[in-house]
Amino acid sequence: MGCKEMNEHYIGVMSGTSLDGIDIALCEINETECRLLASYEYPFPKELKEEVFTLISSNITLKQLGECNTKLGVLFANCINDFLQNNALHVKNIKAIGLHGQTLWHEPDSPYPFSMQLGNANIVAAQTGITTVTDFRGKDIANGGQGAPFAPAFHQFLFADTKEKTALVNIGGMANISFLFGNFGGWDVGCGNVLMDFWMQKTQAQNYDAEGIFAKSSEPDETLLAQMLTDEYFDKKPPKSTGREYFNKNWLEKQLQGFEHLNDAKIQRTLLELTATSIANDVNATKATQLIVCGGGTKNSFLMQRLTELCRAKVLPSDALGISSDFLEAMAFAWFAKKRIHQEPLPLKKTTGAQKDSIAGALYEAN
Repeated sequence: MGCKEMNEHYIGVMSGTSLDGIDIALCEINETECRLLASYEYPFPKELKEEVFTLISSNITLKQLGECNTKLGVLFANCINDFLQNNALHVKNIKAIGLHGQTLWHEPDSPYPFSMQLGNANIVAAQTGITTVTDFRGKDIANGGQGAPFAPAFHQFLFADTKEKTALVNIGGMANISFLFGNFGGWDVGCGNVLMDFWMQKTQAQNYDAEGIFAKSSEPDETLLAQMLTDEYFDKKPPKSTGREYFNKNWLEKQLQGFEHLNDAKIQRTLLELTATSIANDVNATKATQLIVCGGGTKNSFLMQRLTELCRAKVLPSDALGISSDFLEAMAFAWFAKKRIHQEPLPLKKTTGAQKDSIAGALYEAN
């Protein structure tokens, strides 16, 4: 990636399906480069995290939905203002904020398709004084697409100079993959950390399996793994996308029926193997020679080990190429904001199945 003069600053804000934190990235962007200048991960407040999970998994009222939307807007605004202060940034120097919002539900294959992200952008624009772009997925769905994954468009831009036949997988709550060679494309592979995290919370009172140590203490149950991999989602042809509305507690409990004799560690190992195998299967079905990994999954050293063992391509974190694996997604939404401000369509139709590329995102002016 060359050193060309940069001219605009954008802030990207991302909170994924894991709800483990709010990632904020300050980027300097021009037509050929997106450079990370500053970043920080803010913890997701426990009470609000539980409230979001309740909204996802329960029958709720419009009052609960509206109030949560406002609470998330205030949270995002407070985090951004703290970030601005800590980095001595002036709002006049920030062109716009790219705010993904907190996904509550994603159902692009419904008779009435939609993708719902909460986080009131009116509040963010008003309290930060910076124009805010949000609701990125709606236009793509209106044009017949899945509204996801969006990341491949940014991955193609960011790693345009790579000489390898490169695949890139982001492992957050879900895992999405991009293929940056040949017939460029990408899709949601399936579950990333979501089921492993749920099982740790249920059985070990831990938010996640640090370094994959608990999973590493056992061997996978091959019968259970094979059953999980027969789920119709893994065989579905792209374009495809998924989320917590599919891979969740209910999905896992259904899979575990008849496997009550397995201990907790064995189930955890099987879930790790499910994530690694489903990713490796997609990578190995192509001619990829390099798999770049980003997202929270890079911190799970045992998961990275299993990916290395299962994939024919060489596996490395994006950090090895000078791109933060922790903040790559937040960087993407800074870039998406730039594209919206300049009214440039995102190259999405090859990955989402939309009829055409969309100028994505709703604009909330600061004044």
